[in-house]
Amino acid sequence: TRSVTITSVDQSMFEKAQGEKVTLPCTFELSEEDEGPLDIEWVLIPADNQKKEQIIIMYAVDRIYNHYYAAMTGRMQFTNLDPRSGDGSLDILNLKAADTGTYQCKVKKAPGVQSKKIQLTVLVKPARTKCSIEGSQEIGKDVTLKCVSQEGSPLLSYDWRRVSGTHDLPATSMLNKNTGELLLKNASREYSGTYNCVASNRVGTDECSVELNVTPPVNTAGIITGAIIGTLLGLIVLCSLIFCCCKKHREKKYEKEVHHDIREDVPPPKSRSSTARSYIGSNRSSLGSMSPSNMEGYTKTPYSQVPSEDFERAPTQTPAFAPSKVAAPNLSRMGAVPVMIPAQSKDGSIV
Repeated sequence: TRSVTITSVDQSMFEKAQGEKVTLPCTFELSEEDEGPLDIEWVLIPADNQKKEQIIIMYAVDRIYNHYYAAMTGRMQFTNLDPRSGDGSLDILNLKAADTGTYQCKVKKAPGVQSKKIQLTVLVKPARTKCSIEGSQEIGKDVTLKCVSQEGSPLLSYDWRRVSGTHDLPATSMLNKNTGELLLKNASREYSGTYNCVASNRVGTDECSVELNVTPPVNTAGIITGAIIGTLLGLIVLCSLIFCCCKKHREKKYEKEVHHDIREDVPPPKSRSSTARSYIGSNRSSLGSMSPSNMEGYTKTPYSQVPSEDFERAPTQTPAFAPSKVAAPNLSRMGAVPVMIPAQSKDGSIV
């Protein structure tokens, strides 16, 4: 008994680059015995056997259903808009690395059922490849040129070539195509130039370049000597600053201590004139309160006992007081007590 037959059996594995388009073939032929409705299903079989198959697109009862698999919504379609013609192939657009897997095409028309599996591998082209130099670029030193692609499906292969000069790699160079490292042993001036790295896999390539400049060794002894001298000079300057700060601090502290040595509890000395005036003023106030009866005892008090420093001056510096010519008023009428005004004689004594 004849039944539906899948005719596209020529290719069962596909390798495509990310972002490209792939057409998974699934052509078939129907027999006269197949009288049931035509159903075409594309199923994604997960690598993990414990997971269930996932329908991604289906044709049934003259309609297309493509909303089962959200990860491919808008990126897949039947190659032929009318699969009844015998072409149930599937187009997947803008491929992604996650699209890698096993796809199965099932064609059903009762009582016949046929299926076909296709392996799809989505590879990522090498991208964002970076070149770098590791080691000292000095004559006689070993230098390593490194090349790494940030993106790209394995297996990645790296190849170095020299762009400038003889275009040949140095004789002492050692290349590791798997890691992308190019070792240049005992570098010389002739090694200087531009080097180019090409990263590749089965779906694409990417490149980067680096400039190598081999120079004579640096005079490390001079650098060390200069660093030591600079350090010593810095220490000298620092010590000088500390010394100046300490000296200034001691001077300020000394001035402060001298200032506080003045005793605040000792009153300032009185002037000579104020002493005599205060004594005479006190005697006058006391005379104003005396009556004529006690005036007699007070008048007998010698003025030579006044503790005034103004009257101890030298004879040459003592000012001459003119005898008082003011007539004494009538004290009995004024009701006041007469006051004795001291006068100075020619020999300087007070009378």
